Parts: sequence; C-alpha cells; structure tokens
Amino acid sequence: MAQGVAIALGLVLLFGGFGLIAVDYTPYRIPTASMTPTLQIGDTVLARKGGGTVGRGDVVVFRDRLWGGAEMVKRVVAVGGDTVACCDAGNRLTVNGKPIDEPYVDEQQLQGAAFSVEVPAGRLFMMGDNRLGSLDSRTHLDVASGTVPVEDVVARVEATVLPFGRVGMFGRTVAFDAVGGAVPGGRGPLEPAAYATAAGAALIVVTSAIGAVAGLARRIRRRARA
Repeated sequence: MAQGVAIALGLVLLFGGFGLIAVDYTPYRIPTASMTPTLQIGDTVLARKGGGTVGRGDVVVFRDRLWGGAEMVKRVVAVGGDTVACCDAGNRLTVNGKPIDEPYVDEQQLQGAAFSVEVPAGRLFMMGDNRLGSLDSRTHLDVASGTVPVEDVVARVEATVLPFGRVGMFGRTVAFDAVGGAVPGGRGPLEPAAYATAAGAALIVVTSAIGAVAGLARRIRRRARA
C-alpha cells in the first residue's frame, strides 16, 4: 500500500513538473557568439514563453521583422523613456546618466562606437554581451534608433540546460538597480518545476528498488523455510 502511494506521488511530481516546463518554456539553441561569455555557441537555453514583464538586464528571445525576422537572443539594456549612451571615461554604458557596471561583459573588451539614444515608449534597446561581436541595436540605429517593440519579445531566458557542464539558472543581475524602475523580471516556475520533476523521478526509482529488494528478501526467506 505504502509503495503504491509513494509511486503515485512520484508520478504526480514527475509529470506535473515536466508538464509545467513543457507548457511554460521553450528551448532555444544559441547559434552565434554574440552573447559570450554569458552564452556560448551551441548552448541550449530554456526561455519562458511570453516573457512576462521585461526589465533592464533581462536576456530575452525576440523576433523583429525589421531585423530580418529571425529569432535572436540579446540583453535588454534600456527601456522606454531611458537615454542609453556609450561610453563614460571608464568604458561603461550609461543609462539616464548613470554608469553601468556589467559583470557579464569581458572587462578587457571595448564597447564599440559611441552613441546616444532616447528609447521611445514601448520599445527596448538590445545589446549582446559580446560587445564587439554582436549585431544588435547599435547596428540598426537608422531604424527606430535601433529599438525593438516590447511586443516582439517572445520569451525570457531563465536557464541553460545543455551542455551538461553549463547547466544552471540565470541569476538576477543587479547591474541596473541604481537606475531605478524597470528591474529584471521575476523568475517563472522553472526551478521548482525542475526540482519536482527530479524528486518525482527519484521517488519512483527508490521506491521501486526498495520494493524489489523487499520482494527478493521474502523469496529468500520462503526458500530458507522450505
């Protein structure tokens, strides 16, 4: 009886967690080096569909027809109403006049050509973490100042799932906190759903193993008595 209950609970956790991930998230394979060192070519990430509220610092998947219509992964560095510029004396981006310390950008890398953009309402300014190897908002300054409509964001990246050596959740960046407002979006249910899936699978395996060992022990005892 107890074994059946444990296996049933394991199945609920396994399929419930996996189902939630399948419904809320979509995998995306990174095709270029534009987000290194944060994301490498060939990494597979899980991104929450819809993206929810998008803020500065979020890494998002978006599709803009003016950029060719292909899905791309970039980091949001400014939102509607912001003025984003490159660069201060320390080679840092500034947002609304505040210098941004970005720990995910290679310290030795230059930011690229100077620019200053006022982001229109309802739009986002995107940059790759590989500042010298990313075709991003800076490449499209002649079209809407390089900005992308918020509605073109299709998902927000929350974790790397492949290769196994790089598996991990995306931590929230505090780089833009000093600017105020438009903070990175909150995490979705990916982490608890992943734990539920793993716990369900482990519970099923352990319970089944215990049942098999107990059954073997009973057979041995019966033969010993015989």
